[in-house]
Amino acid sequence: MTDRRTRTRRPIFEREAELVAVDEALDRLTDSGPDAGGALLALSGPAGLGKTTLLAEVRRRALARDCTLLAARGGEQEQSQPFHVARQLIQPQLAGRSEAALRDALGSWYAIVGPALGLCAPEGAPPDPQGLRDGLDWVLTHLTVQRAPVVLVLDDAHWADAESLSWLAAFAPRAEHLSLLLVVAYRPDELPAHAESFRTLPGRAGQRPLTLAPLSAAAVTTLVREAVGEHADDAFCQEAWTVTTGNPFEAVELTAKVRDKGLAPVEASAPLLRDLVAAQRGSGLVARLHNLGPSTVRFAWACSVLGTAIPQRIAARVAGLGAEEAADATQRLRDARILSAAPEGEHAGLEFVHPLIATAIYRGIPDALRVALHGKTASAVVDAGLGSSAAARHLLETQPENDPWVVRTLREAAADNLRAGAPEAARRQLARALQEPPDFDERAAVLYELGCASLLTEPANTVNHLRAALAEPFDDPALRQGIVIRLAQVLSHSDLLSEASELLAREIPHTQDARARLRLQSEQFMWDAFNAAEPDSPARSRRLTKLAEHLTGRDLTERYIIGLRAWDACLRGEPVEVVLHHADRVLEEHFSWAYEDRGFEVPVLTAMVHMYADRPGRTEELFEAGTAEFERQGWYGAHLSFAHSLRGYVRYRRGRLEEAEELARTGLRLAERVGRRTPVHWYAIAILVTTLIARGRTDEAWELAHDHDYGEPFPAAVVFPDSQTVYAELLLARGDRKAAAAELEAVDRRLTPRGIQNPSWCPWQLHLARAVAPEDPAGARALAAEALRRARAFGAPSGIGQALRVSAEVAAPQDRLPLLREAVTLLAASPAGYELALALAVLGTELQDRAVLTRALLTSRECGADALTATLASRLLTLGGELPCGSSWEDEPTPEELSAAEAVIEGVPSQAGPELSAVCRKLGTDPAGLADALASFARGAG
Repeated sequence: MTDRRTRTRRPIFEREAELVAVDEALDRLTDSGPDAGGALLALSGPAGLGKTTLLAEVRRRALARDCTLLAARGGEQEQSQPFHVARQLIQPQLAGRSEAALRDALGSWYAIVGPALGLCAPEGAPPDPQGLRDGLDWVLTHLTVQRAPVVLVLDDAHWADAESLSWLAAFAPRAEHLSLLLVVAYRPDELPAHAESFRTLPGRAGQRPLTLAPLSAAAVTTLVREAVGEHADDAFCQEAWTVTTGNPFEAVELTAKVRDKGLAPVEASAPLLRDLVAAQRGSGLVARLHNLGPSTVRFAWACSVLGTAIPQRIAARVAGLGAEEAADATQRLRDARILSAAPEGEHAGLEFVHPLIATAIYRGIPDALRVALHGKTASAVVDAGLGSSAAARHLLETQPENDPWVVRTLREAAADNLRAGAPEAARRQLARALQEPPDFDERAAVLYELGCASLLTEPANTVNHLRAALAEPFDDPALRQGIVIRLAQVLSHSDLLSEASELLAREIPHTQDARARLRLQSEQFMWDAFNAAEPDSPARSRRLTKLAEHLTGRDLTERYIIGLRAWDACLRGEPVEVVLHHADRVLEEHFSWAYEDRGFEVPVLTAMVHMYADRPGRTEELFEAGTAEFERQGWYGAHLSFAHSLRGYVRYRRGRLEEAEELARTGLRLAERVGRRTPVHWYAIAILVTTLIARGRTDEAWELAHDHDYGEPFPAAVVFPDSQTVYAELLLARGDRKAAAAELEAVDRRLTPRGIQNPSWCPWQLHLARAVAPEDPAGARALAAEALRRARAFGAPSGIGQALRVSAEVAAPQDRLPLLREAVTLLAASPAGYELALALAVLGTELQDRAVLTRALLTSRECGADALTATLASRLLTLGGELPCGSSWEDEPTPEELSAAEAVIEGVPSQAGPELSAVCRKLGTDPAGLADALASFARGAG
């Protein structure tokens, strides 16, 4: 249990309302009834108003109620040290355990949160910041559940490190749903923007923090008389209130000095109080410190540089004092009420009586000397075994001196922070290392590391750093290759795929090593495959085909190229057997999705070709393994969003629409944390829109697209399903055939020159055929026929069946039945359940066959295609059939209700009248939504 006990309890004046709020929160926390629960309390006020004293009382009352106490304090000097506060809170609960015990306690989060909390060394690729925050959420939630009730106290939150504060601010609203009382104290003018949630408290805590007010004159009078005696006269007490402005810290310190000096508390002494208060502030405090002697001054300076929980031995070394001198200085500073021993439960050492004192002393150090003290402290903490990360925060305050040790220490600290999930801290450290500056032959490496650290937060600066690194003269081929690959990656992720390809093309001819050259070629092939504006895609395809045929897959680079060959064959509609042959070559051995120095794109593409080849089960197996790897690495941002969204697309292709929608929404929620109009966001929106259209919720899909700015300009990167095609499908579902046709013709101009011909991947021709059929039936039939030819060339039954169904819809009446029967036969043998339901619906309608419509209804219901199910139920009842078991109808419809359903199916819902509401009520469906869905289906089905 972390316990910051104070040695003596200070009296608390005029904080009754705050303590009532604390007691109420503690009552709810420890209550066993239905109203039990946690809360967030925030104490806000300028320096010296008693926040720390009030928090000490919170801790005392929490312990009196047998609560588990987690406590931490932000420090002005420790703000640049990532996870400093998180470690204070959680490390004491887990420190001292064996590695096996830690792994057992943290489970799958061990390698993700362990390094950030200082519990284990970093291993493997770093987690993304969101994954790390999710891990810390789990750890705190788990601790709360295990050791409830829990009180978490954070003092000086405005000085907490950014990583910890961002995490806690995001976690705070959850406190109400746990047995956790979270109490924070901060100075309102200094609270960072990323902690704004502390200003507006959720739920039962109210809508604003508890703002502390200065003490009244009566309270200061009571405080003075308790300290110096009841004989203190009114004028003296009134002056004490005036000169301290009711600040509790200054009032307490003033009374202590009055007592120490033996000052008579009478009106004649009142004028002396102003000087005593001035001696507690700024220059007055500094002057008082200098009266304690040079060695004591140096020791106080060293302590102010070290920050909180000050190790006396290190402070003595920084001050240049021996053990006896340091002990004497410590005692002098304690007697002067400047330093005190750290409370029990803290690291052994010293602390300042109040942060105001620490700040005044630190700012009173001459500038040049302060810089030198930070440099000396950095060496001292490294020699004391505290590591490069502890030294780095001091080195950030020093001036560049061309010192190789500084560069080396900052690089080590940055590497540790990057692997621990604190890229922003690593970026600051490497930027400082660059200023030192590094040696001539080391500069490119530092620029490369700086680019890697900035990748997630500042992609534009990453490009600048990596380009600068390439411009440096250096002789390390491996470093050069790493810089080029990382620069190509960040350009591609910034939607600059052509620049990425050109960069690699320039580098490949100058790469001497054959294997290194092959690696760069694989990277260029990959980014070209994703470039929607690639100038000569057929030529690239020919080069890729020729190269892949001669590779055996002996290493990862060769298998990446073979995987790209499988994807290229799929896009171009080569026979399924060819596509799967290459995909199986890649997967003969384990193919990780989380190689540290490679992207996950090729493993994803290799998995997806199985879906298009009607092997979605294999795709899901690969995605399940890949998603598990992402989670083990702590990649909870873009990686996990892609995984969930694309798994949703697989479920959509299998006709499991409810599951598809759930996965797509999860992917979108994760994508929102990455950023809008990023590749991962395009994927999530496209898949969710596609799924909603299939479920008959066109209006919802349209609102989603509008809310997320889904439309032109479409991304430069290839997205599947193709973004522009999905947008056109949405327009078509809304009945806007002309606008849909214009978008689909643009898709034709974009994809056809690239040789992308597989309608299983992008059925733009089929959608265009439906769009132009009323005005140009011959053109529609030609488009559908060409799509059918391409689908047959690829050979996936689902793709052929879809093309046959649309061909039937635009065909002459006498030609429809053979096409539909073949479509049903092929789709029944495929995993495409939703496509089968559509084909059965059209065939049953064409034949007016109740048995086929019943089969269509059952298939549609199993898929979760709600609007199609409702339409089929109405059609079946119109023909005099009976609904199969499990129908959502509460009772049989009346003849008037059947007429209403028929009117909707015919596309004239306005004629349905009030009977439509009864139909919808029996179906458990919203009337407006059902009318739109049925009308949309009627238009789509012709």
